[in-house]
Amino acid sequence: MTALLQGRGLSKRFGAVVATADLDIEVRSGEIHAVIGPNGAGKSTLLSLLSGEIRPDSGRILLDGRDVTRMPVHRRARLGLGRTFQVSSVLASFTVLENVAIAIQARLRSGWRLLKPADTDPELNEPARLVLERLSLLELADRRAAELAHGERRLLELAVTLATKPKFLLLDEPFAGVATGDGERLVRVLDLARREFGLLLVEHDMQAVFRLADRVTVLVQGRCIATGTPTEVRADRAVRAAYLGEPRGGTD
Repeated sequence: MTALLQGRGLSKRFGAVVATADLDIEVRSGEIHAVIGPNGAGKSTLLSLLSGEIRPDSGRILLDGRDVTRMPVHRRARLGLGRTFQVSSVLASFTVLENVAIAIQARLRSGWRLLKPADTDPELNEPARLVLERLSLLELADRRAAELAHGERRLLELAVTLATKPKFLLLDEPFAGVATGDGERLVRVLDLARREFGLLLVEHDMQAVFRLADRVTVLVQGRCIATGTPTEVRADRAVRAAYLGEPRGGTD
């Protein structure tokens, strides 16, 4: 599989704090690559670097072979980079359908459409309903986002992101605070999404990570200490030392 997103030698400091240090990462087309690590490991900084919210002090970022290191967020989005956040960013006063229709409206970027209400335009509503159906959210189409349970809001945020038709998704703790039932639905959606997108997943839910990820990268203090399959990472002594306090040279 070809690398769809690559970070090469990414370093970022905030004063005396080293957030990432000469970090390399790549995500291939059709895979879910999970990034894990303790608090303060540099996971959120890595996502912000890849999405364009902040610029690295050194290093390069390539999206589908194109250097996007100095591109702002909106230009990376036009090239197909989508992102979800730890805190839900849906429009609370709009309905579920309107949230997705507005995302489609923004993607089409057609001047006359921007003057039409998204909730009455069939050219927006029909594809919006298809996205909602894909995530099993269609029955909630007319409910306001503010009325949704937390897990439903996370699914809606993913629906809004998918409506922009990205090539690649950055997912920031999508399982945080999600109840078991919605979590299972999210697992199924992401498992299917890998067929269409590359996905980089930052997540603390280890059960979800090891169910979904093709590869896992472990960060500690801004550095990569291990990358491999879930089985390889579980067995890695450096990872066990970081998470369990085992000596690196210890025995099983």
